[in-house]
Amino acid sequence: MVTDTREIELKYEAGPDAVLPPLEDLPRVASEAGPAEQKLEAEYYDTEDLRLLRAGVTLRRRRGGEDSGWHLKLPAGPDTRREIRLPLGRAGRTVPAELAQLVKVYSRGEALGPVARIATVRHVRTLIDESGTSLAEVVADEVSAQTLGESTTVAGGPEVEVELTGGDRQLLRAADKRLRRGGLQPAGRTAKLERALADALPALEESRRPRRGSAAAVVLSYTEEQAAKLKALDPSVRRNEPDSVHQMRVTSRRLRSTLQSFGQVLRGADTQHLATELRWLGHVLGDDRDNEVLTEHIEAEIHQAPVELVMGPVAARVREHFAPLSAQSRKAVLAALDSGRYFALLDELDQILAAPPLGPDADRPAKQALAHAVARTYRRTSKRMRAADKAHPGEPANVALHAARRAAKRSRYAAEAVAPVYGKQAKRYAKKMKKVQSTLGDHQDAVIARNTLREIGVRAHLEGENAFTYGLLHEHNST
Repeated sequence: MVTDTREIELKYEAGPDAVLPPLEDLPRVASEAGPAEQKLEAEYYDTEDLRLLRAGVTLRRRRGGEDSGWHLKLPAGPDTRREIRLPLGRAGRTVPAELAQLVKVYSRGEALGPVARIATVRHVRTLIDESGTSLAEVVADEVSAQTLGESTTVAGGPEVEVELTGGDRQLLRAADKRLRRGGLQPAGRTAKLERALADALPALEESRRPRRGSAAAVVLSYTEEQAAKLKALDPSVRRNEPDSVHQMRVTSRRLRSTLQSFGQVLRGADTQHLATELRWLGHVLGDDRDNEVLTEHIEAEIHQAPVELVMGPVAARVREHFAPLSAQSRKAVLAALDSGRYFALLDELDQILAAPPLGPDADRPAKQALAHAVARTYRRTSKRMRAADKAHPGEPANVALHAARRAAKRSRYAAEAVAPVYGKQAKRYAKKMKKVQSTLGDHQDAVIARNTLREIGVRAHLEGENAFTYGLLHEHNST
């Protein structure tokens, strides 16, 4: 059975003579239980060049304690990781296919194998509230780590973790303050593994960053944030989690928009290919998302229509129309995420972030250079809105309005990227562009809905059903 949880914790390194301070007087804590001793053994899996470790991901096979099994930990925000667990099963030391799929965004086709073996003697103290509910676990680990491969080294040392089990971040902050005061130092989020593989990590250091306050520093920071989000969403899309396709599609569009809007900061000629590939990814994700949105749009209108005006199996007919389309688009999304083209896109994105192709505005002060870039996106939106206003009614106007919507979206994303520099001014502008985008998006949804309703209505009529309701809905989407 698969379990999926959020793990909120802090890790510390402790000296050999460190003593954990008392914690029973922290907020909401009434008492402590323990310490209880556990003996754990785990093998950690990664690619030969440690791609998972570099991305803050850990994949292990653990025995002992209360959670024996396969554990995959993925980044999920500050001090937070998502943990997906599977039982040990009969696969032996072969990584279960389900977990191997979820780390493909990082492994990108490279084989996964054991890279370290870690033995831990764990002492667990539980912080409990007045009702007897566990608020947090404080664990002190004695670690013995052994790397696997051509060379074998042994590294060890004490480590302390505080993990919330029912408490809140106020408790976590109070515990952090107490432990720091007691002499403990914050550790990396994968401290055990990082120490064991320390000899392999120097090559993973970040390249030199652009000058602080420069246009390049701002654009790269936003691009890195969106790149990390794109990768973090990949496992959610593979698991078909709600809204994940939409969020990944938006993220790919934000990345593409950033490359297009700030071509004088990150040289456009060197990022054009990546922008094209992000457009491809957005289209693949978009087909799946568009089917979902259109289905919800039409079903909502059916639900809102007076019962006496819904003639025949309208809702069933709509579901019958979209079911094969959704299955086909879902299959296309999974095929894309397993493709060499997608892995090459990710490699190119990583390469651009590691060695940015800086343009003529890169080293200019952000407030000067970025204002001009956002202004260009506004002029582009304004020009397309004027063209839409002059377009002939019908399909020419629909096409022009759709182009204006895309321009407004790019302008919105550009404003979001520069918000750290311009603050509320940029946020207000982005909000206005989002409103324009949403209004034009509603129009585009209605245009597509009309065409779809006509198609479904014709099929229903040819099969002897009453097509009145489809005509009614078609007319509703025309107003």
